[in-house]
Amino acid sequence: MCCLRRARVVTLCVVRAPCGRDTPRPVTISVFDMFTIGIGPSSSHTVGPMRAAERFVGTLREAGALERVARVKAELYGSLGATGRGHGSDVAVLLGLEGERPETTDVDAIPARVAQFTAEGTLKLGGVHPIPFTQPDHLVFHRKLTLPQHPNGMRFIALDASGAELANRTYFSVGGGFVVNEGATDIASATPRVVVPHPFDTGAELLKRCRETGLSIGTLMRENERTWRSDAEIDARLLAIWHAMEACVRRGCEREGILPGGLKVKRRAASLFRKLRVDARDTDPLVVMDWVSLFALAVNEENAAGGRVVTAPTNGAAGIVPAVLHYYRRFVPGADDEGTMRFLLTAGAIAILYKKNASISGAEVGCQGEVGVACSMAAGALTEAMGGTPEQVENAAEIGMEHNLGLTCDPIGGLVQVPCIERNAMGSVKAIHAARLALQGDGTHKVSLDKVIATMRQTGADMKTKYKETARGGLAVNIIEC
Repeated sequence: MCCLRRARVVTLCVVRAPCGRDTPRPVTISVFDMFTIGIGPSSSHTVGPMRAAERFVGTLREAGALERVARVKAELYGSLGATGRGHGSDVAVLLGLEGERPETTDVDAIPARVAQFTAEGTLKLGGVHPIPFTQPDHLVFHRKLTLPQHPNGMRFIALDASGAELANRTYFSVGGGFVVNEGATDIASATPRVVVPHPFDTGAELLKRCRETGLSIGTLMRENERTWRSDAEIDARLLAIWHAMEACVRRGCEREGILPGGLKVKRRAASLFRKLRVDARDTDPLVVMDWVSLFALAVNEENAAGGRVVTAPTNGAAGIVPAVLHYYRRFVPGADDEGTMRFLLTAGAIAILYKKNASISGAEVGCQGEVGVACSMAAGALTEAMGGTPEQVENAAEIGMEHNLGLTCDPIGGLVQVPCIERNAMGSVKAIHAARLALQGDGTHKVSLDKVIATMRQTGADMKTKYKETARGGLAVNIIEC
């Protein structure tokens, strides 16, 4: 079922009504679906494949067939096939087949485990059953073959000692670490449906709920989250996300050297951090921008090195929300944990709108679906944390995306390094600017958030495949890799 042709863009969670207007499907997503703690460098290419591989092992275990497996073949298609090596998909598949999950795997132990895989040519399926596994015999990257359903396709096949097929499953990594089974047209299979007190599918509906209840977006989201968990658990999980972001920035400010992958990109965050500490009394009024850039660079250098990051809403754009949140904590008077939680809840609400009505997959809509969405999330979240009205929050989120429309995804060498790392720094500053612009107004504006989301989706559909995380266009072909 693979084909040598341009990948067909599939818009998730949206159906076409007879009148031609888009009608979102009612899929309930939690804030904690949009913020997950995992590993770099890519949510679609690393986190998703690891989850898919682990899910495949689960099907074997449930069928009682795990111990009968003599061989597993994994095939990666489309963007996964084109840039999977640079994005760590090979390592992710190996770890997933051994039963590892991105949330809990020991990132510091990965290099040694990869060396062991390479030396021995075996893995322990589900962590218990040894089988041979080598490249390219058992892990195949189809650089120019795409499965029809989505650009990020994976197929796993398990065979017994006689060569008989025990299981054959196809999965799609649809952005932000979400994985759906073959045949699924939305993320309903990844997110259980529940009844929340304030359902919304569009920005207009979200604002309407806020007006009807008198709630801020952050408070409304908290009331929805109570459907799943208590306030104490909500607080604990939100602060755990913040602390994971803090830890990632801290590690990024401490580590130096050359990033892996062959581009020989030098880490810059540590040296910039030392300079800013020395120049702490600098009277340059724009020095705050340097700090924001530092926060973003630190996160995305860690991400590029395969470190522990928070998917927000993707790994390629993982530095923007932490950078803007660090800006809030460090430079906004009165910043505290309560404001931090409102920030994350609001960012999650905005991310949900994009996930439901467009895409957060760079392979599907280009980098506007990653850096653009993260910029939009951070802009609206900062506006909320600084006391903005729901209308001002919606305005800030719209500004954040409007000026990222058409942003391509053309990673050099298939690595999440150039232009990705600097792009996060630029997106962070843009998000702060968007929030400040929105706070100067009363929330009224010409282009709604819903309209800009629809425009982003349409722009992504029109964008040539070579500019959508394939490393076959743009900077990826105009810059010599070494």
